[in-house]
Amino acid sequence: VLQCLDYLDNIDIYKDRIKMFHVKDAEFNPTGRQGVYSGYQPWVDRAGRFRSLGDGQVDFAAIFSKMAANDFDGWAVVEWECCLKHPEDGAREGAAFVSDHIIRVTERAFDDFADGGTDEAANRKMLGIE
Repeated sequence: VLQCLDYLDNIDIYKDRIKMFHVKDAEFNPTGRQGVYSGYQPWVDRAGRFRSLGDGQVDFAAIFSKMAANDFDGWAVVEWECCLKHPEDGAREGAAFVSDHIIRVTERAFDDFADGGTDEAANRKMLGIE
């Protein structure tokens, strides 16, 4: 977010190289007076600032979905920084946030729930084709 990068496209481009996922949230709220760098404003007043996980603008549902779709099997590491929230609250909430967003990948296709085998004789009987 703070690099103004399409991070979802970046994941697609570099998916084969991603071995660890740095989980960090941020927000970018530019005005007519400040943009990415925000000069020497205090962190709480900057247009671009780090936030606790889930409090910023990063689309974590999309990120974790891409990681699951790409068979990501690495670490998700929280680096907490927030200009507003207390660090102990941010750490506790951050660990739970990552845990809640990890997608357990299915072993089979979603529409394979009814795979109980086939009984050709029973099917033919039901269809009246004996």
